[in-house]
Amino acid sequence: MNRFAYVEARLSSNETFVSRDSRVKIFDGDQKTDFEEGEVVLTTHRLFWGRPGEIARAAVTLCLPLSYVISLGEETTASNFFGRKTRIILHLRAPGPDKMPGPLDTSRATHIKLSGKNGLSMEFHSALRETLNARIWEISLTSETIIKGVDRSPTSDPVNDRLARIQKRTGIGGIERHLEAKAKATDENIALAFQDLSVLMTMAKDMVGLSKTISGRIREQKGEISDDETVRFKSYLMSLGIDDPVTRDNFTSNSAYFSSLAQQICQMLIDPIEEHGGMMSLADVYCRVNRARGLELLSPEDLLHACEQLRGPIRLRSFPSGARVLQLESHDDDLIAIDTLEKVQAAESLAVEELAKQLGISLLLAKERLLVTERLGKVCRDESVEGLRFYPNLLLQRD
Repeated sequence: MNRFAYVEARLSSNETFVSRDSRVKIFDGDQKTDFEEGEVVLTTHRLFWGRPGEIARAAVTLCLPLSYVISLGEETTASNFFGRKTRIILHLRAPGPDKMPGPLDTSRATHIKLSGKNGLSMEFHSALRETLNARIWEISLTSETIIKGVDRSPTSDPVNDRLARIQKRTGIGGIERHLEAKAKATDENIALAFQDLSVLMTMAKDMVGLSKTISGRIREQKGEISDDETVRFKSYLMSLGIDDPVTRDNFTSNSAYFSSLAQQICQMLIDPIEEHGGMMSLADVYCRVNRARGLELLSPEDLLHACEQLRGPIRLRSFPSGARVLQLESHDDDLIAIDTLEKVQAAESLAVEELAKQLGISLLLAKERLLVTERLGKVCRDESVEGLRFYPNLLLQRD
């Protein structure tokens, strides 16, 4: 801290504002000081620190000439409210004999630290690093002359170029230019993304048209195409996720549309539902149906209306808990209870998540299977701090 001097916060004729940050505190080496919650202002030649409003009033504040800085470092430390934050470390050379009075006359520390409530901003950190690298204070020309020289001379020296870059990146104008460049880059990325999406949509529409053409030819030339070839064509279309999906455009009434849609859903899901133990939640049904339909997506309302039209071999079922599933008509509650009881007896007891993992079904369906089995009296529940478990009903085994 003995490198700081008390100076009025006024810019000299050859000095230019670079950046600022707020709520900054200063460490003398690793020791905390009373200089907290202040505002720090960086210029091309000096670093000012003052209480809120002091620098704006050009009051006497702490001032550190950048010529004292040997190197710049950083450290990461924990923060109570913001996770982790970064502190800036300035390694300093010894003060000169002509240094003006400051907060301390002597100090053992050879470095200071700048820290904020949640760390200093990246803009300030970057501006400080570039300013130190540019070493503008070593130039005797005024900043105005330097900037004009940079604009006028195509072969300006590297120091002038660095100053011009700092001038462009910092201050309010620098922030505005940064936001403008960021917005422009975002617009370009969005435009590029929509170009790719347009190509994808065009190709997908072509594939839909191709699949409809093939399906139409199969229907028209049924006698000329063998059954094996028909099955092969349909498998190709299903692998693409498209098999001539039912759409509203082909129907004049809602009843005919939902009836045809229900028939297609039944044909599409009868095998997957059987593989999943005879039941499938409406959420899984929605995902599977829309994945197979490609671009012709169904709304949840249309799917629900179509499922209500199902008459066999799949039907819509609502459980007392409010859960709604599609269930095979051949899998009634008695069959579900017998199958679930066998699983519980084989494991001696089962929790909901254990049955779900064993059958490869959702937790919702696993719980409903166990509750159905319980309602029929084949299993009993045990609720404890370890959770809910189901055990075989031993009363059924008594003579």
